[in-house]
Amino acid sequence: MSVTTIFRARQIITMNPSNPAATHVAVRDGRILGAGTLEELRGWGEYQLDETFAEHVLVPGFVEAHAHAGEGVTGLFPMVTYFDRPLPDGTVSPAVQSYEALKERLRAERDKMAAAPLDKPLVMLGFDPIYFRGEPRLTAKDLDEACPDRPVFIYHASAHVASVNTKMMQMSNITRDTLTEGVVKDPQTGEPTGELQEQPAMSLAQAAMALLGEQARSREALWNFGYAARTAGVTTVTDLAGSLVLGDSVDTWSEIVNDPAFPARVCSYSLPAPIGAGGPQSAEDVVRAVKALQADHASEKLRFPGIKVIIDGSIQGWTAMLSWPGYYTGEDHGIWVEAPEKLVEVLLPFHKAGINIHVHCNGDLAADVFIETVEKLLIAWPWLDHRHTCQHAQLVTSAQLRRMARLGMCVNFFANHIFYWGDEHYEQTVGPERANRMESCATAKREGVSFSIHSDASVTPMDRLHVMWCAVNRLTHRGRVLGEHEKISAYDALHAVTLGAAYQMHMDAEIGSIEIGKLADFTVLEESPLEVDPLRIKDIRVWGTVVGGVKYQNPSQASS
Repeated sequence: MSVTTIFRARQIITMNPSNPAATHVAVRDGRILGAGTLEELRGWGEYQLDETFAEHVLVPGFVEAHAHAGEGVTGLFPMVTYFDRPLPDGTVSPAVQSYEALKERLRAERDKMAAAPLDKPLVMLGFDPIYFRGEPRLTAKDLDEACPDRPVFIYHASAHVASVNTKMMQMSNITRDTLTEGVVKDPQTGEPTGELQEQPAMSLAQAAMALLGEQARSREALWNFGYAARTAGVTTVTDLAGSLVLGDSVDTWSEIVNDPAFPARVCSYSLPAPIGAGGPQSAEDVVRAVKALQADHASEKLRFPGIKVIIDGSIQGWTAMLSWPGYYTGEDHGIWVEAPEKLVEVLLPFHKAGINIHVHCNGDLAADVFIETVEKLLIAWPWLDHRHTCQHAQLVTSAQLRRMARLGMCVNFFANHIFYWGDEHYEQTVGPERANRMESCATAKREGVSFSIHSDASVTPMDRLHVMWCAVNRLTHRGRVLGEHEKISAYDALHAVTLGAAYQMHMDAEIGSIEIGKLADFTVLEESPLEVDPLRIKDIRVWGTVVGGVKYQNPSQASS
């Protein structure tokens, strides 16, 4: 006979409006038997009372609907982020806030690699030139000063741009004659500067991209992905740019994620491209591959809900597609990663097959193209519950959100942008008015669009409490309130990181709230995000998680 465990907590926030609060939750066979008082739950029969959380607060397990397995790579390469960066093992990589500090870190890493063959690239992660206002753009010559004899590849925080040194360009045959879009060239000399914008250009640096790909597919990185989720209190995490449709690492993912020691559920959304070149030969082939993953490899801990398509770049890289009047300052480098006129053709096979579609739209012009595409998809093939999701959606207008609501679309806002790049958007990229409406959660709620908020880890740390804090307080790293009228309540922010995220992945019947029949997934906090001062939400300590009734304590909590 199955054993029933009843967990007692100081407070349980269920996110179930018909039963909003409890003191106990009963679990059997990894599912929730009920939430209420001990007296109410005793009716289920014999039980074991677990008082581990008697002084803690339980909320539904946090759901991160936009992250990347690359979060597990942080710590496997040197980090050169502008802010201190927490790593999956609990340590912190110190900030790099000047070009000289970057060069010093580069020299130190070069010395560590002294015994490695000179053609092995030195790869660093997390740099972002937008913070170095007043400085000239980082060039290959700058990197040559610190490391002239080994190829260098610095992957920017946005994951849309990289900086390389001369040795890397020589190895990669990047010259003034290279025609690939995104290879930035000096307007006077015509020579490449060492900046590579977007995937086609970055892919020219094959040695570095291969090394990144190898580490991203490694067992260590995948385990780190799970540990990062646990540290952030995330019980379901999404890899929103996977390549499992290629079939080369599905067995490894299945083995690791389904291991009882792995502390999270994973949802993998595959990129349908590149088609050809050894991969699927058509969109229909990708559809069959996704269906095969769902049929042959899906489990309670590993799911394959849909696909993800990227159609533009990043705002802070000036590569996102913005409508008139364009960028506030700087040069518009907007890139259509996917041709707008082909988007219906690209997405229709997935829509017809009932496969959930998420599309990266940083700029409002990109969002417009996706909205128009969804309308055409629905005319061609009606699907009343598609929940296709506009990802990032940083500059969407109220008119666009009204259209999304009518079409049954969802939106997932990159709320962390408010803190990490809000000042830069206000002063440099889009100007005050559009910066104040960025990540417009309040408007989405008002217009009736189901929304979530995300970290885009590894672009920013996965910390869900920080994402909530951003949506509630809208404070930039310099202390500016960015868009007072787009603030939302702590309750709405908690809904966004639980039921809101679960809904857009068609998983709200299984996760996202603490109620009978759902999977027993809880985030364990030391304080309630609904009761602390809103400015303290990001400082609440995470004890760990419960996934399917199994407790996963963060190591830092175990030692405290």
